[in-house]
Amino acid sequence: MLYRLLGAVFIFFAAVAPARAEIATTANHALIMDAESGEVLWAKDAYVPMPPASMSKLMTVELLFQRLRDGRVKLGSTFPVSERAWRERSGSEMFVNIGDHISVESLIRGIVIQSGNDACVVVAEALGGTVEGFVAMMNKRAAELGLKHSHFVNPDGLDQPPGQMMSAFDLASLARHLIRDYPAYYHYFGEREFVWTNIHQPNRNPLLGKVEGADGLKTGHLEASGYGLVGSASRNGQRLIVVANGFGSEKDRADEGARLMEAGFREFRRYTLFKPGDVVAKAYVFGGALPTAELTVKAPVTLTLQVDSRNSLKVAAHFSEPLRAPLAQGRQVGTLDISAPDFPGLSVPLYVNQPVDEVGFFGRIVLGVKALFGGA
Repeated sequence: MLYRLLGAVFIFFAAVAPARAEIATTANHALIMDAESGEVLWAKDAYVPMPPASMSKLMTVELLFQRLRDGRVKLGSTFPVSERAWRERSGSEMFVNIGDHISVESLIRGIVIQSGNDACVVVAEALGGTVEGFVAMMNKRAAELGLKHSHFVNPDGLDQPPGQMMSAFDLASLARHLIRDYPAYYHYFGEREFVWTNIHQPNRNPLLGKVEGADGLKTGHLEASGYGLVGSASRNGQRLIVVANGFGSEKDRADEGARLMEAGFREFRRYTLFKPGDVVAKAYVFGGALPTAELTVKAPVTLTLQVDSRNSLKVAAHFSEPLRAPLAQGRQVGTLDISAPDFPGLSVPLYVNQPVDEVGFFGRIVLGVKALFGGA
């Protein structure tokens, strides 16, 4: 096959390939992810399992959101408070009372805003029958979501029993899933406070109200892991997810979390290269009523790049040529391959933009004559 490299105006070169954005942090584990594509933009020991503390409550909430979405429970459904849930006094509390029946919506707020360990036990017993049954559900669901560095032993992230582990990458992937798949419930992560039994508790997320566009997700703390954060913010159509764990204080978590988010928006930008209907390339057509066929994409081609990598972006259209008529609109005939320094690369299908009919009887005669005399 003859492959033709087209679109020279879309190919950019730089004399020297740029270096990876220099971002440093005192966190032991950290990551910046593009929420749209799931691409990891920057990472530090992000694939190493670590104690996630209360950040693992995101999995507890995911199982609840899943059942809300499919109708197995409603926001107004109520779950009973057992003695075991009432006795869950370690760490953060929603302050549930034994024998109460609490609405699912209040329990969501009690978990994501107040980080209530007792609220997690209420949810676990309601959905799993027992806490142990719910933990089995958490591990099964983690496998379904592709969280390869995660293992759960409880619904709240406490270190008893020990062994709860997640990586920064898994936490970011789970956060992305919550944002994209449960838009009807994501707003709870951005609420600033919740009052239960006349006790006012603020959202512990230090990014809310301090970082432009911040609207989630969860903090955590254990002596074994330090202070951690899963945060997300959206600006001008670009959403980033930041995970960091292992800070020595709440202040470090707040300052470094905000700095990492700002660095992400400063150093990485989302670019739209092509939109559906744009003529990305033209291909010669054999036996067609038109000499060429316009090629396009079916979805916007967007990517998040380090700003310094933009000038070294390379875009190339690949297809076998000539194409043979007739060509139906929407037929895939090639690929658009995109590369840049510190970018994993992207391959996008190319489609026929407008149909190209086959030539008629007299046109076929002309083609035959050309072929007879060595023409193209």
